[in-house]
Amino acid sequence: MQTLRVELGTRAYPIHIGEHLLTDATLVAPHLELPKVAVVTNTTVAPLYLQQFSEALRALGVEVISIVLEDGERYKDWATLNRIYDVLLERRCERKTTLIALGGGVIGDLAGFAAATYMRGVPFVQVPTTLLAQVDSSIGGKTGINHPLGKNMIGAFYQPRLVLADTTVLRSLPPRELSAGLAEVIKHGLVSDEGFVAWLEQNVEKLLACDPQALTHAVRRCCEIKAAVVAEDEREAGVRALLNFGHTFGHAIESGLGYGKWLHGEAVAAGMVMAADLSRRMGFVAQADVDRIVALLKRAKLPVAQPGIAPGRLLELMAVDKKNEAGKLRLILLDRIGAAAVRAEVPSGLLQQALAPPPAEAGRAAAQRPA
Repeated sequence: MQTLRVELGTRAYPIHIGEHLLTDATLVAPHLELPKVAVVTNTTVAPLYLQQFSEALRALGVEVISIVLEDGERYKDWATLNRIYDVLLERRCERKTTLIALGGGVIGDLAGFAAATYMRGVPFVQVPTTLLAQVDSSIGGKTGINHPLGKNMIGAFYQPRLVLADTTVLRSLPPRELSAGLAEVIKHGLVSDEGFVAWLEQNVEKLLACDPQALTHAVRRCCEIKAAVVAEDEREAGVRALLNFGHTFGHAIESGLGYGKWLHGEAVAAGMVMAADLSRRMGFVAQADVDRIVALLKRAKLPVAQPGIAPGRLLELMAVDKKNEAGKLRLILLDRIGAAAVRAEVPSGLLQQALAPPPAEAGRAAAQRPA
């Protein structure tokens, strides 16, 4: 096991990374205020891991309440959030009852927002079971739900007390979910570490094959990058915004298609290509850099073009974005591979061009993803 820390003063917390951690409840026990927890999971993860995780906790004398939700981005809403509150209230959970998120990014966001708001805040632990959640969404305290008009527009910053990343569980991911997680892995390199991008180019097939050493290295490097950024800028007032590279475009794709049609990582992959192309059009990077990014994403089995949504519609959806200021789009663009910046002055003509995919690529992207 390897351990990192997110340094946030009195709210600092560890990230444990390794194999077979789900059955080691001694890693969770020090972060509980009461020997009582509510485990929030979904119908996909529960049959795989809920019993073994719960049994490990019960062996230490911990009472476990299970809350099993439907699986999918379309359930990240008020109705599902209320189901969590219902169980917490019915079971008389107290302010010191710990909520544990056992699942991917959707479960982490829902359980985290419930923890931030139930009785005005209860302890929270992240046990991410997808690659995307282990490298990104479980770290940094972003929690929330979607609104029909915008993704993640309702939420709170609320840090966990522990992140437990068991890389063994990644072997049970469907190939599509694994690829979606690789989008966020690639993003970390593109915005902050060209050497990591080069490593990914050498090892992407090993990651797709769930090679244990490659997965551990990728998860650790992303966690190092994310932990350092969060420690410097917890509430996204500055450098943390750079980790949203491709996300303004990607969130618009998710909203435009309907939540759940494309996985978050798939939409981010296409969004990163659009952001890289816009960076090229504005003279920050070369066509060779864009080609390099596209090639890596294709090898990771990810879409590299948006699925034919009209540029005007994408612009409407991008206008509902948390990074915007004074009614102006603020986009994360590349200065080079390994370095990014927030850009507020983007020529509308160049943006329109970047939003319009080549017909062949758009058709291919749409065909490769479920309708």
